[in-house]
Amino acid sequence: MDPQFWHQRWQRKEIGFHLEHPNPRLLQHWRALRLAAGARVLVPLCGKSEDLAWLAQEGYRVLGVELSPIAVAEFFAEHGLQPQRQCRGPFESLAAGDIELLCGDFFALDREITGPVDAVYDRAALVALPPPLRERYAQLLAALLSPGTELLLVTFDYPQAQMQGPPFAVGLEQVRELYAERFSIDQLAGEDILDAEPRFRERGLTELREYVYLLRRL
Repeated sequence: MDPQFWHQRWQRKEIGFHLEHPNPRLLQHWRALRLAAGARVLVPLCGKSEDLAWLAQEGYRVLGVELSPIAVAEFFAEHGLQPQRQCRGPFESLAAGDIELLCGDFFALDREITGPVDAVYDRAALVALPPPLRERYAQLLAALLSPGTELLLVTFDYPQAQMQGPPFAVGLEQVRELYAERFSIDQLAGEDILDAEPRFRERGLTELREYVYLLRRL
């Protein structure tokens, strides 16, 4: 997807995907990863998510990656933080406390830039990508992670013909196609959420399910 699409969404404040509170699926399922305090968590395509602050409050070191400088700036401003800035390769790094956000193109990441990663939380990255980019995204994640590293993945599934993404429909079959060669896959939950998401019904959906997976790098 053209990066300009996301820059325009943030410029126009078209950010219906942003929650003003930590994602309920994160609160329900994060403990399945059994991470030690101080573990480093990568959050791809993080926006200004409240999940970043929650993870830091729980004692983790957070590395978010976000294309939009507007989103990055608003995250720190809304939390009353004054980040230190530096260049990290093609990224601008803004860091305060246990939270570091890399502003730039996720696909420019490599292990030298990320450093060691103990876990990944993907609530809005995979479903934000059109099909041509998903394989590239999954391959990059695999390259960044050491064996045994776990990924908490949240996806949506719905009849794709009923609505133009993002978020795009990503079902279990697609998750297996993308990850099965490099990760073990356990489905933790699956729930019909259409009644709780009227904005998607207004966009024409007749069904909408949310799934949570725990992946482990092989």
